[in-house]
Amino acid sequence: MTHAVIAATGLFTPEQSISNAELVEAYNAWAERWNRDHALQIAEGDVAALTPSSVEFIEKASGIKSRFVLDKTGVLDPERMAPHIPERGNDELSIMAEMAVKAARQAIEAWGKPVSEIGAVLCAASNMPRPYPALAVEVQQALGIEGFGFDMNVACSSATFGIKTAADFIAGGSVKAVLMVNPEVCSAHLNFTDRDSHFIFGDVCTAVIVESSDTAGPGGWDVLGTRLKTVFSNNIRNNFGFLNRWALETNAVAWSDRVAGQQDDKLFIQQGRKVFKDVVPMVSEMIIDHAGDLGIEPTGLKRMWLHQANINMNQMIGRKVLGRDPAEDENIIILDEYANTSSAGSIIAFHLHHDGFAAGETGLICSFGAGYSAGTVFVRKR
Repeated sequence: MTHAVIAATGLFTPEQSISNAELVEAYNAWAERWNRDHALQIAEGDVAALTPSSVEFIEKASGIKSRFVLDKTGVLDPERMAPHIPERGNDELSIMAEMAVKAARQAIEAWGKPVSEIGAVLCAASNMPRPYPALAVEVQQALGIEGFGFDMNVACSSATFGIKTAADFIAGGSVKAVLMVNPEVCSAHLNFTDRDSHFIFGDVCTAVIVESSDTAGPGGWDVLGTRLKTVFSNNIRNNFGFLNRWALETNAVAWSDRVAGQQDDKLFIQQGRKVFKDVVPMVSEMIIDHAGDLGIEPTGLKRMWLHQANINMNQMIGRKVLGRDPAEDENIIILDEYANTSSAGSIIAFHLHHDGFAAGETGLICSFGAGYSAGTVFVRKR
């Protein structure tokens, strides 16, 4: 029976990286100035003074030590506190399409087949640069791929939802191969003036080629099963959208005006403790149940490539699934170097750390995030 195979992956990593020390220095300079500018309101009790950040706080809270970004100069400028990413003309390849093309070309080279064998392009990411035309179609044109393409957004779970969609296309006979890309410019939707989240995200792009087992060559990974789950929650949210401009009652207030605070929700916001409490058991149970339905003993998984959200979440899920503390090479952590890269995190972990498998050994690609959403993809080395 025809089934899906993960045939190749690719990764684009920006050249610039920001250490925790650099990020803390910029944030603390901004916070100190903000406190100084609002000294009267603070003294009168109208607003609370901002607390400095620290390297120790960031690493304890998240396990993150650095992150790659498209532009570090703007992020580290206390006068700006946001990346500077110039807008491109309509006749130029967009920045996110450019990232996707670079990751895709690496995957295609590793695959070793012509793009004429790809029948669909999926762009699965947490934010798109525009409503239309679809970014996937732009990538499709840039790579010279026939067929069709479309965008999909399930926040941090977008990649596993994309793999599931690709696998379903292949099982249904629509196409023989699918290119799925995950361009994430997370620095553009992160509030670098929020102490509780200014360190979380980084920029990156991953690519995955999912192919029919009928045409797949040796190597690669059989997709044993895919499962998706969503449960509505406001605990992770971003309210930026095309309707914002018509909300005249808030449009006059700049998002960076922390006194009014009316526009903070147009960037990434979360209630981290609630997310941890809700998501860890949900994902752990989903993994164990899905493994059971596939006849896989979860404690025997050789490796897990989880969404790189927070080291404490990943370690807890690993313990619940394996029934013990995972070894370093069983529960892959790359967020210390890359930070949270939304949908791309689990694919980066898989791309960089899939060696050492013998044919027949199994692993798990898993994502989870806003929605809430979660996706599991069990794979077996061919």
